[in-house]
Amino acid sequence: MIIKKPIFISLSPNVEKDDLSLVFKLPFIGFKWRKGRAIKLLEEKFSDFGHASSFVSGRTALLAILKSLDLEKDSQVLIQAFTCNAAVNPILWAEFKPVFIDIKKETLNIDPDDLERKITPRSRAVIVQHTFGKSADLDRILEICKKNNLILIEDCAHSLGGDYNGKKLGTFGKASFFSTGRDKIISSVYGGMTVTQDKILAERIQEFQKTLRYPSFFWTLQQLCHPILTKMIAMPLYGFFGLGKYKLVAFQKLGILSKAVHKMEKKGKMPKYLLKKMPNSLALLGLHQFDKLERFNEHRYEIAKIYNKEAEKRVYMRYSVFVDNSDKILRKFKQKCIYLNDGWRKSVVVPIGTDLEKMGYKKGNCPIAEEVAEKILNLPTHINISQKQAQKIKKLLQEFQN
Repeated sequence: MIIKKPIFISLSPNVEKDDLSLVFKLPFIGFKWRKGRAIKLLEEKFSDFGHASSFVSGRTALLAILKSLDLEKDSQVLIQAFTCNAAVNPILWAEFKPVFIDIKKETLNIDPDDLERKITPRSRAVIVQHTFGKSADLDRILEICKKNNLILIEDCAHSLGGDYNGKKLGTFGKASFFSTGRDKIISSVYGGMTVTQDKILAERIQEFQKTLRYPSFFWTLQQLCHPILTKMIAMPLYGFFGLGKYKLVAFQKLGILSKAVHKMEKKGKMPKYLLKKMPNSLALLGLHQFDKLERFNEHRYEIAKIYNKEAEKRVYMRYSVFVDNSDKILRKFKQKCIYLNDGWRKSVVVPIGTDLEKMGYKKGNCPIAEEVAEKILNLPTHINISQKQAQKIKKLLQEFQN
């Protein structure tokens, strides 16, 4: 029997051999698992964006920003639909109210016209998500924010290394946050960063950071196991009667591996492990990957050009297409041992299963986002996708759509 080599869009897609070598060395750094020099060094990597502070995740970083803005309880924070609950939950945890804004289909980013329509006297801030690396219409949004005295927060979880009219994404708002989660632009399995050029806000965020502890030894070990167990055991076995998936599920149920999004978060609740500082061991992984940032993003662009020769020069965390039968096409890809279901579909607040009522979303409020969620299919661009594989995916997609 021939075992097909599987192709993935997620599951620690950025991991290369040298990353695995580093992970294998980390158990021997002893007391430096939690505290260490790497944390400050990683924060310094982000210093070009402003004053930087690290946290265990991007949603913790966003929570730190929101808590430090000194807004009154129940303030409205405007955020686009077709987003992750990791961006909505911190608004709820800070005791504010999310207001969902529709998106523009061609960009997957916030629609400035709908933003203007939904501003109320209780509106205080706007979170602008640069979806899959495509920059939002910042000129228009900045104009709206200035006119309505709104604080702009940039969600750069998908866009590290990107720019808007020659200026770095992450430098336009009062504050911005980044994620180095397991399937982001660079990966430390878990990790987040705040940046701001406002010195007073930076000091408040740093004070918030000081109130937090480091994650437990066991939780940190879980994260370090993720690239090893997924890359060396689970992923290779996906092509053998789907055994890899069963292995992955078993690792998660046994508590050996953690999930990217905890089931509590789908209901608007916060797992205790999120309210933590970034540990030194994960910062070491982030540092190692940061040095690859330019190469990673250039590779993503080259893969995007295979999917579409006219692809614009930008960051591509994913390359998105729209189809009328996404479920059927995903099943056909799966039969070819190509796994393209990255969770960014079927809901205006992903992943699937997120309680939209708990998020504060009412069906019909953002019709374009709802349509996009039904029709979107994301194609992989990460460093472990070769040009030959991308050509295969493109060819199969054309066949499946006929």
